[in-house]
Amino acid sequence: MLVVHNPVHHLHAGRQEMFRGRLVDCHETPDRLTRVLAELQRRGVGPLQAAVDAGTTLDSALARVHTPRYLQFLAHAWRDWVALDPANAGRDALPSVWPAPGMRFDVLPDSFAARLGLFSFDAGTPLTAGSWAAARGGAACAIGAAEAVLAAGGRGSAFALSRPPGHHAGADFLGGYCFLNNAALAAQALREGGQARVAVLDVDYHHGNGTQSIFYERADVLTVSIHGDPRTEYPFFLGHADERGAGAGGGFNLNLPLPRGTGFARWREALQLGLQAIAQFDAQALVVSLGVDTFEGDPISGFGLKSADYLLLGQDIAGAALPTVFVFEGGYAVDDVGVNTANVIEGFCAAWPTAAA
Repeated sequence: MLVVHNPVHHLHAGRQEMFRGRLVDCHETPDRLTRVLAELQRRGVGPLQAAVDAGTTLDSALARVHTPRYLQFLAHAWRDWVALDPANAGRDALPSVWPAPGMRFDVLPDSFAARLGLFSFDAGTPLTAGSWAAARGGAACAIGAAEAVLAAGGRGSAFALSRPPGHHAGADFLGGYCFLNNAALAAQALREGGQARVAVLDVDYHHGNGTQSIFYERADVLTVSIHGDPRTEYPFFLGHADERGAGAGGGFNLNLPLPRGTGFARWREALQLGLQAIAQFDAQALVVSLGVDTFEGDPISGFGLKSADYLLLGQDIAGAALPTVFVFEGGYAVDDVGVNTANVIEGFCAAWPTAAA
């Protein structure tokens, strides 16, 4: 399998995040991608390709998923942060104020603090000097992987080893360590490449609220998410089972929330339900938001999957027999993230020739 990785991901390295009422060292670190890349190389999973920021071509692709004013904000956010106080160059930006329902979202504030809050939904996503460049590199990974799958016709697969992650980013908001929605960008690239119906399967522990919101009123992209119950688990305010899509997208969103402590057997049953929905949708291509924070040792999650389970997860996804783009999302047990991620890819590759025959 082709692995498209982000060579500038390390430019985004947040110092601290707000987590459960206190500032802590960031859980989302450059070492996550480094560990995955090293394990994929050790196993010889497939050829490696560094993503390239294609400038205005990438700008155009981003604008088909994200709003112009949000992209404008991200592009200039660090400059504006440092302009407030030169000392800010030595500290990350975190939001401290947000609009509530009933307040104005349409007027862009002059205050940087207000703009940062307008485009954020949590205080756990530090904005750093290199966040924009790293996010663009991650987006380029996702689009490059989708283009590789399209070039291979109906039998292709690729892994976008992107960082920072993306599935919490909406059309006009950041959060959950995410700035640009890599899975949505991959799905949009597949659609524009001729795949009439694309499914996004999110297996991260946390609901892909950004992906859902981007496609919620569209019938050409089915979104399926298996995740911790939002009544108790981040991001809390989206991801319930009764969210089924709206307008033209009615019936094209499927949430499968599970309680904290769920083990692999029950989790796998939910995966089968998700794969059945994808088959019924008659998807022509699949994007997998691959989070491995479902691992039993993950420090900020609550499912009980073991490393060996990820081989079976990959095999089950291969059973869909679809052109597939994997996009790297969460997984914060750093010592295990490489093995768990590589197990998914290895399991998929082992089953893919049979499934696609």
